Amino acid sequence: MILIEQTQVPDAALPVAEFRDHLQLGSGFADDGYQDAVLVPQLRAALAAIEGDTGKALFQRTFRYVVNAWRDLAHEVLPVAPVAAVQSFRVTDLAGVEELIPATAYRLVEDAHRPELRWLGLVLPTIPVGGHAEIVFEAGYSADWAGVPADLKQAVLMLAAHFYEHRTGPSDHAVPG
Repeated sequence: MILIEQTQVPDAALPVAEFRDHLQLGSGFADDGYQDAVLVPQLRAALAAIEGDTGKALFQRTFRYVVNAWRDLAHEVLPVAPVAAVQSFRVTDLAGVEELIPATAYRLVEDAHRPELRWLGLVLPTIPVGGHAEIVFEAGYSADWAGVPADLKQAVLMLAAHFYEHRTGPSDHAVPG
């Protein structure tokens, strides 16, 4: 299984001002944005850690999921939630010949934790030996920070603050679990 993030969260969507407030950095000065170049990577690292631990995409974006074999012949659980839409589904053989699977042959079963692609026939299409299936889908809670659930927002800010406070290098402090 390979999961590839096709689109990245733009810097402008990251809650830099809210993170500055969370850290209680000074404000009202001409150089308010001075630390932004340091804050953005801390936010990105925290976002990646929270998404990895929860299996949730906080910001909406496009993912490409590639498998060489199905885990279950009737359906395939997608590795990220929540999934809004499947953009494409194709099977490719060893020679690189692609077969686009029509959207009428499957449906997305939306679920907060285990969204899945369910085949409307008996079994999912056969993946040829040496071939693979590719599912491109949109996942995430929101296109902007305002639509991210409050508990996940708080987790990102707290972890980003930990990363910010320990940004100078290795220490004996463990990453909060």
